Amino acid sequence: MPFEPASDILSDYTVLDLTRVRSGPTCVRQLADWGANVIKIENPDKAGSDMGGSREGSDFQNLHRNKRSIVLNLKDPAGVAIFKKMAETADVVVENYRPDVKFRLGIDYETLSAANPRLVYASISGFGQDGPLAGRPGFDQIAQGMGGLMSITGAPDEGPMRVGIPIADLTAGGFAAQGVLLALLGREKTGKGQWVQTSLLQAQIAMLDFQAARWLMDGNVPKQAGNDHPTSIPTGVFVTSDGFINIACAGQHIWLRLKDELADERMDHEDYADQPSRSKNRKPLNAIINENTSQKNTSYWVERFAEIGVPCGEINNIQQVFESPQVQHLGMARDVVSQERGPAQIVGQPIKMSSSSSDIRRPPPTKGQHTGEILAEFGYTEAEIADFAARDVT
Repeated sequence: MPFEPASDILSDYTVLDLTRVRSGPTCVRQLADWGANVIKIENPDKAGSDMGGSREGSDFQNLHRNKRSIVLNLKDPAGVAIFKKMAETADVVVENYRPDVKFRLGIDYETLSAANPRLVYASISGFGQDGPLAGRPGFDQIAQGMGGLMSITGAPDEGPMRVGIPIADLTAGGFAAQGVLLALLGREKTGKGQWVQTSLLQAQIAMLDFQAARWLMDGNVPKQAGNDHPTSIPTGVFVTSDGFINIACAGQHIWLRLKDELADERMDHEDYADQPSRSKNRKPLNAIINENTSQKNTSYWVERFAEIGVPCGEINNIQQVFESPQVQHLGMARDVVSQERGPAQIVGQPIKMSSSSSDIRRPPPTKGQHTGEILAEFGYTEAEIADFAARDVT
């Protein structure tokens, strides 16, 4: 089946996908979902997959939709020659090998851009393409620790805690996709592509955001605050008669709304008069709020606080998330007919646009499913394609 773009926006662009595991596929998934012609290059090893996890697994199914797959042996000079020919007319190459691998294979940016100056080449690594740690293998939890996130996650004095998602992988992939789009926009002005680089460590540090700024500008080393917001108080988890809720009091005006609603005279004390005072006396203030919120159920407080303009929300498990009427309205679960699992659902796009949309046009491909048709699109004859297969090049 020929290329069917999932959207009109990137349908003119061809992406050669050399990525593995999560950070790279996350980047390429964004490009595929918005219409790019993504060609996934897979190795011919029959013992396993270089795409992360079993093909029928939920993780794989979610990561690799809207792509086509070609098997290509990049350890064989003939396979490298095929890849280089494809790169001569491609718009983007994305890889997340360890930094030295692409040079050993002879498919680095300098080599490929010599034949195709318009090529945008994106690299995701653990710690950067150069520098004292560049050669280390990267892994999400390692980046969470080295990037400071684990030092500010979890309850005080209970030791470092990882975040419940591979946030360094996911954000590195997102930043790489953004970099690719920026480079394509830049190419419109200069006519030339460029090498886009990011890493799990850089992405993790960038995501520290205001916590990093607290150190850089004020010399303040943030610490763990558990469910309490580190600077906006009271913001955190509070008990109800049937569960828990989040309440967020960002600013004095919202604090006053909360205080007036609960109408507890103890909250009028000067210990809670302003943000610095509430920060100093966080624990007794939280105890007062908990005494009040525990008297009624979650639904009552969510509805009541919404009425008076105090940010509040349920604390859902994943099943409850997707059962939420708002989440269903937003279309965050998308239907797909998996080749391995049949009818299923995967996570939808978080970006909505007024004139363009993203669709699920293809389930994840089987390994090498589109090898013949893709090679034909790049000018190879039936005889050449058969010869490549016979020699285990594809």
